[in-house]
Amino acid sequence: MQGTTPAENAFRDLVRGAVAGCIATAPMTWSMEAMHRRLPERERYPLPPRQITMRLAEEAGVQEHLDEGERLGLTLLAHFGMGTAAGALYGLLARKQPLPGPLAGAGFGLAVWAGNYLGLLPALDILRPATEHPPRRTALMIAAHLVWGTVVGALAGSGRDGERQAS
Repeated sequence: MQGTTPAENAFRDLVRGAVAGCIATAPMTWSMEAMHRRLPERERYPLPPRQITMRLAEEAGVQEHLDEGERLGLTLLAHFGMGTAAGALYGLLARKQPLPGPLAGAGFGLAVWAGNYLGLLPALDILRPATEHPPRRTALMIAAHLVWGTVVGALAGSGRDGERQAS
């Protein structure tokens, strides 16, 4: 954008990505729930956002004080917060992407999934690695992150999208 500083452009991209990430978490959550209902009964244990949130609540010593409504609210807050934060990161990185927004976003969604479910969460002993979950649950989570990333990319765009708009 002409007449703005690099810092202003970065801030705009960060905010655009954060808003996109928050919005994209809604269809992601819906798709996770829909796919979860189709899993075999033995694989329908709580989805990762609930598992992660309750693990952290347990570590903080508050889990036993939460009723079901508070557990659900805290899980959704954490999930949307993570989606917003990851979207902000996408916004900062998107300008350098040569791919169209939805495609770049889908790739970023896969990177978020891999980084968290194969790396960060197991390393912090918050969740077992994805390789130790049933394949259908892993596929569910990959698909949900593709939904999230595609929506983030469509909403936040990419550098290539910005070049098209400027021409």
